Amino acid sequence: MMHSPAAMDQLHPSEPAIGGSSKYPVQKELSVKPDGCGETKLLKVGPHTFGKFLETANTRSSLKTWIVENDSSETMRHVQTAAMAIRDGNYPVAFPTETVYGLGANARDSRAVQGIYNAKGRPSDNPLIVHIPDLDMYTEMMKGLTMSQETGLYVARYNELINKFWPGALTLLFPKPPNYLAPEVTAGLDTVGLRMPDSALARTLIKLSGVPIAAPSANSSTKPSPTTAKHVFHDLNGKIQYILDGGPCNIGVESTVVDGLRDPPLILRPGGVSIDAIKQCPGWENVQKGYKDESEIGGSAPRAPGMKYKHYSPNATVILCEDGFSPAPQSIPGMKYLDFDRRAGNGQESEETETVPETPPTNLNVGILRTKHWNKWLDWEKNQSGEAIKVLEQCKKETAITAGFTELDYSTGKLFCRDGANSFCIKLVDVHLGSNTETIASGLFAALREMDKRGVDVIFVEGIKADGGGIAAAVMNRARKAASERWGKA
Repeated sequence: MMHSPAAMDQLHPSEPAIGGSSKYPVQKELSVKPDGCGETKLLKVGPHTFGKFLETANTRSSLKTWIVENDSSETMRHVQTAAMAIRDGNYPVAFPTETVYGLGANARDSRAVQGIYNAKGRPSDNPLIVHIPDLDMYTEMMKGLTMSQETGLYVARYNELINKFWPGALTLLFPKPPNYLAPEVTAGLDTVGLRMPDSALARTLIKLSGVPIAAPSANSSTKPSPTTAKHVFHDLNGKIQYILDGGPCNIGVESTVVDGLRDPPLILRPGGVSIDAIKQCPGWENVQKGYKDESEIGGSAPRAPGMKYKHYSPNATVILCEDGFSPAPQSIPGMKYLDFDRRAGNGQESEETETVPETPPTNLNVGILRTKHWNKWLDWEKNQSGEAIKVLEQCKKETAITAGFTELDYSTGKLFCRDGANSFCIKLVDVHLGSNTETIASGLFAALREMDKRGVDVIFVEGIKADGGGIAAAVMNRARKAASERWGKA
């Protein structure tokens, strides 16, 4: 979305708020938190206009002021209820954005922000991203900040990115304003990540709450990020009061995080905006990768979320296969001892053959997440190299995994194995994420959660090429952080 450079004039912290008074007043004294919130309530939010950016004389639309179009609909009543809960500060509120569901609290109130860490089980040195609805809130936030000339030039450089990518899946690091945010938001750092979400629902929630909202993903810490309200409910039921259910998120991976307060500027986390797209902006041609795909180890707080700790992991063991690697059935953990040189007799009965037991003695469930090249069941049923193995039973294809605005098909089956006189089967769950990178991104977290729901023990994930730093880089960054093992990598 493109906006007039006139809108970017707001990036001057010394500029007073409109009318000389604050549009976002200091939070009133909050009530004491209750001991428990009971079962979390889902507040359904349907399609709605929500609001618009105020038109000015110089341009049809800018990012300066978000105007809420209030009415008496159930949707707006639910958004107002959630906004009031954020103002009260007793519990964080989950809400959808274009990336993933966020867990939001008043970024100015320590008790409210602590509620995020408590609900998620999140390490306290992992900073939070602050979400704003418009540049008016940015101006209010930064009006007490004094910057050096060098820092001011770095901040001004953000205008190009804001003009092109805000509102959107891009988080920018700014100097931390003095005495404005709760210290828990920045985890002791002198910077804060700011984002203006592309979701009109999210911007309306923030505007109605009247405060900047600190919001990481609305999941239990280390688990796959939530892309539906059901994912949030599964992780946080009883720990938060409300979930705004606005349907599935369409991007499915978190925002890109950029540190432009240094030269060269760095991408601290890949996400919904590609490094190649950022490089096309004037002044950003030299932006570089500043993250690792493995969790970073160290005593200092990470400069951005997702850098230091293990993330995005289901309960199952995740084996990420890269560079075209395709695992054989004997690669399944727990099956390596089997003698697969014995044939199954090509379907012919032999004296050794026994009936496949109804309950596999290994009690092993295996998941397969396919992307661009793997065939269904990884061709394990083809009895290659004399392996005594085939898909014994295939259940009909079902559709049950919501991923973005599409539904992913999954299939279940049983893998027949025989080692000499011993025969057994392993249950399989096969999911095709699609061959389109955007579809893979929107479905990855949902598919990992579906595997957990089905009690899968081991998940083989087909990696994709991440050349060029686009959304494929974000997919592989998340997959590598989720993986217990990586096979086929150089």
